[in-house]
Amino acid sequence: MQNVAAIILGGGVGKRLYPLTKYRAKPAVPIAGKYRLVDIPISNCINSDITKIFILTQFNTASLHRHIFQSYKFDSFNHGYIEILSAEQTLTNTTWYQGTADAVRQNLSHFDDPSVKHYIILSGDQLYMMKLHRMLMFHVEKKADITIAVKPVSKDKAAGLGIMKTGDNFRIEKFTEKPSTKEAFEEFKSEQSTVRLFGEKNTSCAYLASMGIYIFRNEALRRVLEGREEDFGKHIIPNSIGKYKVFAYPYTGYWEDIGTIRSFYDANLNLANASSDFSLYDPSHPVYTHPRFLPPMMIESSFIEKSILAEGAIISKSKISNCVIGIRSTVKAGSHITNSILMGQDFYEREVDKKEARRRKLPEIGIGRKCRINRAIIDKNARIGDGVVINPKDGAENREEEQYLIREGIVVIPKKAVIPAKTVIK
Repeated sequence: MQNVAAIILGGGVGKRLYPLTKYRAKPAVPIAGKYRLVDIPISNCINSDITKIFILTQFNTASLHRHIFQSYKFDSFNHGYIEILSAEQTLTNTTWYQGTADAVRQNLSHFDDPSVKHYIILSGDQLYMMKLHRMLMFHVEKKADITIAVKPVSKDKAAGLGIMKTGDNFRIEKFTEKPSTKEAFEEFKSEQSTVRLFGEKNTSCAYLASMGIYIFRNEALRRVLEGREEDFGKHIIPNSIGKYKVFAYPYTGYWEDIGTIRSFYDANLNLANASSDFSLYDPSHPVYTHPRFLPPMMIESSFIEKSILAEGAIISKSKISNCVIGIRSTVKAGSHITNSILMGQDFYEREVDKKEARRRKLPEIGIGRKCRINRAIIDKNARIGDGVVINPKDGAENREEEQYLIREGIVVIPKKAVIPAKTVIK
């Protein structure tokens, strides 16, 4: 794996994940109580012995950069590195990244390690575990110029992804991005015999979808980027079919693109399920993150079921069901929280801080007493007063208020928001 380098794409503005992306880049969004999304592709690389890693960033980068610097340091004996490449103006280019391909193109001058024969390109906002060295072996065995990780999906999911047709040897014959017409869906629907080659038994998953994970031979990557095409999925991959050897690598594990509030919410709560397809408890595939050295969680006379609790949480005389409770979260007595995600706190309030909050008539950071919270995402350092009720109706319309938003039937409390005591959000 010494001749492989990874390029992790930091994503765009993240409008569909707003307000979780109000203060941070998409890859910096917390997940599973203690991690950041970017920890997933980095951990996949480390677990596959890929230790030459570039991360391309552009929007709201401060917290992402801080997290990476605090979390990942390779020693001087393994010749590894994680290098952050932010969008920058040069004498030959003064524009921001215009797409995934353009982001890589603008940084080609930094990819000058002569030992690197293959580049693997990963997204910074997906949830999956993959042995990337197996994909590389497939790529080398096929003598491919480009290899794309592929997963069979249903028609509903195919509408938002790049889909393809392949031959029996996994070589891609046709490719289109986000099909929208009946004719396109009919043209790209795969035979069940082909789908079974990709390890899928569900007959409704009849479309072979790109996961946005690519391996390029070094020379092929530089050639396809000689033009001005901006995006891999929309431009580079479709234009490469027939010109280069492009193969589909069959992936059969769990994979989720964290692109919307609903997908983020569902993926998090799925992690609290003991039978989840994505396990954080696989000793052969650990997920790495910033070691915070927090105290153990403290639980006082509480009922908790089907939930994940991160380090440093303090739960007092409360009921918690089907939740993800993040680092340093504080839940005061008498509260009942269901089907919700608490991202936690960046710090514990000191007594002097609590006194100042009372003087300013603000709730303390965390969840107050006797709150009822259902179907909510509560971002870091939010202040939820005593007796607050959050319980959106099924099918609640999207709306945006001063201190909260409703998206796809889920209430989202932004970072640092203040919800006064006895507020009712429905």
